[in-house]
Amino acid sequence: MRVQGNPLLFRKVTIIGIGLLGGSIGMAIKKQRLAREVVGVSRRQATLSYALRNKIVDKVTSDITKSLENADLVILATPVKTIVTLLANIGKHLKRGCIVMDVGSTKSTIVEVAHKHLPAHVSFVGAHPLAGSEKKGVEFSSAQLFDGSFCVLTSTEKTNKQAEEKIKSLWTHVGSKIKVVSPSEHDKILAYTSHVPHLLAYGMIEAIPEKYLEYGSTGLKDTTRIAGSNPQLWSDISMENSKNILNVLDEVVKTLSVYRQAVASRNESVLTEKFKSSKSKRDAI
Repeated sequence: MRVQGNPLLFRKVTIIGIGLLGGSIGMAIKKQRLAREVVGVSRRQATLSYALRNKIVDKVTSDITKSLENADLVILATPVKTIVTLLANIGKHLKRGCIVMDVGSTKSTIVEVAHKHLPAHVSFVGAHPLAGSEKKGVEFSSAQLFDGSFCVLTSTEKTNKQAEEKIKSLWTHVGSKIKVVSPSEHDKILAYTSHVPHLLAYGMIEAIPEKYLEYGSTGLKDTTRIAGSNPQLWSDISMENSKNILNVLDEVVKTLSVYRQAVASRNESVLTEKFKSSKSKRDAI
């Protein structure tokens, strides 16, 4: 089945959690006509009303069980803790052949729980689109959010390859480039590239006396932008990926101690070389 050049991948897609990420996925699926029907689920009536009024999804409900009826794809776009809880409870409501995909920022526990609790007639594919914003809420949704971004799929030996190919097709059609890694490798990578940077941003802004904040320029705003992210979300991620985060924090502390020693000893050449090395890495991205 094809619609205007794109494959109709699913008849019914259910998105549980229609904030920034879930809403953007819904909009992108609708824009690319990859499903006949997209259903959005939220506990907040204001979110449901906004999503329906702005055609982010086709239908809305606060009833999770009802939303799962005859769904071909269920996307879990909630905080990590909620994803784990959902995976342990939704299996009995899913039809044969349904694919469940999460978009959480950590993967090891989520994938383990999915394989443990979802029935054999349901496939699970872990996904993490590396796109987003420090903003939250369905009102910040955008069908273009994933254009040119990477989406990381976390495969294991238990991953159904046919389901994985279908999910690859979905992400490719909404604009993402695909990377496939194991759940454990994903969590290690993200500790470096996302989780610890968030902690550092929170720590930097916390360390500045409030009376000095009005002097903050563009540099400070750029450095601490992600400290505007959802505190509970990042607390959950920090707890879930604590081992990797602690290892990376230790490495950052070692690096900062070198900087501190160079400043304390007025060793300009060491400091300059370190800054050159850091600049080279930053320029590469």
